[in-house]
Amino acid sequence: MMLIQEIMSEHLIPLSEEMSLPQAVDHLMASNMLGLPVVDSNKRVIGFLSEHDCIPYLLGDSYHCDSHVLVKNMMQPDPLTVSPASTVLELAQIMATNKPKIYPVVKQGILVGVVKRGQVMAALNQQLKHCRVA
Repeated sequence: MMLIQEIMSEHLIPLSEEMSLPQAVDHLMASNMLGLPVVDSNKRVIGFLSEHDCIPYLLGDSYHCDSHVLVKNMMQPDPLTVSPASTVLELAQIMATNKPKIYPVVKQGILVGVVKRGQVMAALNQQLKHCRVA
């Protein structure tokens, strides 16, 4: 079975907890991701911020033309993470019962990438195509 490290995306720039709402939204839009991990100065994952998390703040702040909110005020703390050495099957079983679509991939506490539900589905579909019919 494939490992997470074989399918994860490694080249992304995570969010900082001190980013403003407009900076975070620009960063999310540029990344083409539905959400991104939030890391501290040592690249340790401390949260996750999704488009969904931003919408209520954008709604209020754009109406009032004023925003002082930071990523640390909007992010989901302690997100679910996965190891690069985990199997795709292990993560698929977790995804079947938990809602996140994107999981930060962490090695020894440090962010090394992210894996999206679509990547897991593609890997499982590839495995299925290689099954032999008995």
